[in-house]
Amino acid sequence: MQGKRRGILVVVVMVAVVLVLAIGIIIGHFAVPKTQSYQQGAEDESISEKLIQEMKAENIESYLRDLTAHPHLAGTAADLSTAQNLSEFWKQQSFSRVSIVPYRVLLSYPDKENPNLVYLLDSNGQTLHRTQKMEKILRPEQNQSDVVPPFHAYSKPGSVTSEKLIYVNYGRVEDFIWLKENKSMNFNNTIVIARYGKIFRGDKVSNAENFGAKGILIYSDPADYAIDGETSVYPDSWWLPGTGVQRGTVYNGEGDPSTVGYPSLESSYRDISDRSEWPLPTISSHPIGYNDAIQFLGNMTGEVAPPEWQGKLSITYRLGPGFNNASWKVQMNISTHDQYRTTYNVFGFIEGSVEPDRYVLIGNHRDAWVFGAADPSSGTAAMMEMSRAFGQMVKQGWRPRRTLIFCSWGAEEYGLIGSWEWVENFVKNLNQRAVAYLNVDIAVQGNYSMRASSTPSLHKIIYESSKKIPNPNPEEVKSDRPTLYDTWVNSFPRKGSQPKLPFINAVGAGSDFTGFLQLVGVSSMDTRYTYNTNEWKVSSYPLYHSVYETFHLMSKLIDRGFQYHLAVSRLWGEIARSLADSLIIPLNVEDYAETIVQLKESLDAGYGQLMRDNGLGEGLSYLEDAVRNFTDVAKDFQKRLSKLDKTSPLAVRAMNDQLMYLERGFIDSAGLPGRKYFKHILFAPSSHNSYAGEAFPGLVDAMFEIEKTSSTEKTERWEEVKKHLSVVTFTIMSATSTLVDHIQF
Repeated sequence: MQGKRRGILVVVVMVAVVLVLAIGIIIGHFAVPKTQSYQQGAEDESISEKLIQEMKAENIESYLRDLTAHPHLAGTAADLSTAQNLSEFWKQQSFSRVSIVPYRVLLSYPDKENPNLVYLLDSNGQTLHRTQKMEKILRPEQNQSDVVPPFHAYSKPGSVTSEKLIYVNYGRVEDFIWLKENKSMNFNNTIVIARYGKIFRGDKVSNAENFGAKGILIYSDPADYAIDGETSVYPDSWWLPGTGVQRGTVYNGEGDPSTVGYPSLESSYRDISDRSEWPLPTISSHPIGYNDAIQFLGNMTGEVAPPEWQGKLSITYRLGPGFNNASWKVQMNISTHDQYRTTYNVFGFIEGSVEPDRYVLIGNHRDAWVFGAADPSSGTAAMMEMSRAFGQMVKQGWRPRRTLIFCSWGAEEYGLIGSWEWVENFVKNLNQRAVAYLNVDIAVQGNYSMRASSTPSLHKIIYESSKKIPNPNPEEVKSDRPTLYDTWVNSFPRKGSQPKLPFINAVGAGSDFTGFLQLVGVSSMDTRYTYNTNEWKVSSYPLYHSVYETFHLMSKLIDRGFQYHLAVSRLWGEIARSLADSLIIPLNVEDYAETIVQLKESLDAGYGQLMRDNGLGEGLSYLEDAVRNFTDVAKDFQKRLSKLDKTSPLAVRAMNDQLMYLERGFIDSAGLPGRKYFKHILFAPSSHNSYAGEAFPGLVDAMFEIEKTSSTEKTERWEEVKKHLSVVTFTIMSATSTLVDHIQF
């Protein structure tokens, strides 16, 4: 009997072992992807073609018509309405998840009951001229009660009066320095007038503030915004009429000004007792059109401005200070006030099938100063159609390897607030999981050619994707340029490149990629269709941020048929698909190495001798060694990548991580000198122009006009240059170490 029990026990144990093994095999079968399914992705070119063909121009036109029907300023009821509409749209696309994320942040608005006005007053205080309250209505769709009057967000409120008005050209640092050094201008307690262009408006205000002015007027000169003459303007052309005014923020920071360094959460600390504690302007500013500007500039006294400072108004531009009648005054009455409002980010997720914890983020902001037909609604409409096409692919059974996240940002116009707050909020997650961020702020601002800005590792995928997109211009196709790439390389070739390649700008700031690049180190890009910048040396499309940026502008004057919008949607979508679906993430480290070599050569050509003359020769040698070593390691990495066993999930994941994390290697946790929230040592906006990208920005900022400073300041700044040069060198060395084989230190 005992032996029988023992036999039964043995049988039970054996059955249990077999069951455990069977369960283990089943679990392993489903838990570990099979080689065939694991490798599915970008190799299936039919997905690329289906995605491109799925997008339709007529859909984009319909979306843009709806988006521009009403103003949608951040923090207003329209802001919430557009967020809800987009959320509902994405819920219809078979997305894995859709969410609206609100942030309560400090915004800024004019007082409609007490409008911002600027006066030219005579000796008795009588009004000789008063600026317009609102822009003139030129088409019926502009006649809406919720159009915000022209204003500068975050301008200091109050009344400012001065008999001294000084013309400061574009309001650049060098313009102020020239006036001070060559014309002995004293800016203390003056009001200055500058023309829009060349640099970010907030930098003009900051420069005026730093040189002692108490107020600044900024106007759009016909030389920059009505080149074909003041009679050939909107609504008959895309040039700015004299009544048009460029709104915009003059805040030089990023994110909510009252929670710098941290996200705006309910738990966040805010000191609301003293506005001066926040990084906001301390002087008054206001934008005006050139019909108003001529009344001030045309009555100024003083020396004639240099020829290169002369605009296209029918006057002789004079420097001032003051007016022909010494008792006349300029008075600014600014009612703009800060106010806490809620803005909204909207997210749509398509969860990845193999690596759901790796994110390819696609973004555009939603808020506009008024109708925003170009900025940002052309980009919003393009993203809607691209996301719809992805949704159709999902409905047909396709799913990307990695997760796609569509991002619609709020309050970008005020200072990248929606995106910056979100990145601050989820910086730890993004640091570990974000593959790339693909931005389109404006999809179409002209119909000449595409342009792109990006970090270097994305160059190749942008080139390759643009070769797949049909050329939207029939005349270009007739000239044997059938693809988007063909027009691009013909219009904006990269100087000296062999083979001939299109030019890609460095990323600066001014749009929602900034937080991803500067706070985390995520490879980033921005693209759009643009005008002929070879012919028109203007800083932006002429109707930028004015009430005249309407659906009429886009549908009748820039993109009839919406084929240029369609081209941008297709390019954007193909880049996203490739990054999300390729087995090996298509980031190129050799392109990064080539760019760093070019940055080093550019630094040497511009400042090398000056740096050597001031004792930095050895430091430059160390930098050159670091750049050379990075290049060698990048080449070795590409060789190892070409020999990778693609059937090994762990090997593929390891190499993909090295590709993804390379950009993080250029982040310095201490930040740039004087700008601790800008952490990328290779690419950041110039501290003198927040729109422009700057290579080795910490070094270039420190050396800006260094020879014109006092001996004490010069010594201090050269010490800063020496210190930061060592940081740059170390950071490149550190980034290099992320590319070596796993046990090579």
